[in-house]
Amino acid sequence: MSVTVRDIADTAGVSVGTVSRALKNQRGLSDETRRHVRQVARDLGYDLGRLRSGKAQRLVFLVHRHHSSFAVNPFFAQVMHGVEEACRAFGVVPTLLTAGPADPLRDLLRMHEPDAVLAAGFFETELIDVLRGMELPMALVDFWLPGCPSVNPDNAEGGYRATCHLLDTGRRRIAYLAGSLAHFSIRERERGYRRALFEAGVLADPDLEVVAPPGLDTSRGAEAAMRQLLRLRRRPDAVFAYNDTAALAAIRVCTADGLRVPQDIAFVGFDDITAAACSPVPLTTLQVDKEALGRMGVELVLRGMELPREIVLPVQLVERASSARSPEAAAPCFGANVVS
Repeated sequence: MSVTVRDIADTAGVSVGTVSRALKNQRGLSDETRRHVRQVARDLGYDLGRLRSGKAQRLVFLVHRHHSSFAVNPFFAQVMHGVEEACRAFGVVPTLLTAGPADPLRDLLRMHEPDAVLAAGFFETELIDVLRGMELPMALVDFWLPGCPSVNPDNAEGGYRATCHLLDTGRRRIAYLAGSLAHFSIRERERGYRRALFEAGVLADPDLEVVAPPGLDTSRGAEAAMRQLLRLRRRPDAVFAYNDTAALAAIRVCTADGLRVPQDIAFVGFDDITAAACSPVPLTTLQVDKEALGRMGVELVLRGMELPREIVLPVQLVERASSARSPEAAAPCFGANVVS
């Protein structure tokens, strides 16, 4: 005979309503009561997915406050479009929630009473611990942690292709302009960058790997990092920036300093946001299908047992004016698929 909510209530010494709220992670209970009821349910062999199998499902699309200004950081706005499209197909109601480490994330989530959570971008460990403690189906988009289902663009391959492309155009002093290396995607792009240099026999110069100062937004951080590169005795002849917003900010610093792009210094970004193609010097970049990330993230949350726990989506090099070939171009580093 299957275990019922009444069985759990009797064993836990609480009401049926309390059991229902605990299993649905609804408001109105202390953490201690919630954990007690859910542990009793597990001990009795109750399927905690049962109460999420109805039609009225809710999914919270959680974005870190650092990424939540979509006008400044349009990447996650496009991811959200994919989330909305997939939720309509599944009959799920999506809501957007932004949070940072100082916010009461557990309380905020309970106000939404979600059946599942899709967390996009970097999150501090303490926030992920809160999410795991909610015991809801969860997946990560553009982020990775051991044991968590995730969907990411192929960051390492993208970093590799970006750097190989710059090597192919004759550049040899190629800098990597990074944000915080706590971000999984930024570390992976750096890994691809280093691999390309190694395979080309180009000695990696640690002075050419710069990290934007902490506490600044993407543009101001990239501007500061670019100024650091321009102060070097031997400045770079190319820059691979960890995303397009950073690349465009770095280009502005160079042009203000009298440098020509791409004649004096070439640039490649990552993401292919709308501004990349529309900038005064159109930006070469790695194209990411951002809406596909959102759609696949929803599928990973709602159909997790049917899919791999870690999904990697391909990226594509889009070549534009910011990395035009120099007259001294070397033999190609590799045969990349390029979209012009």
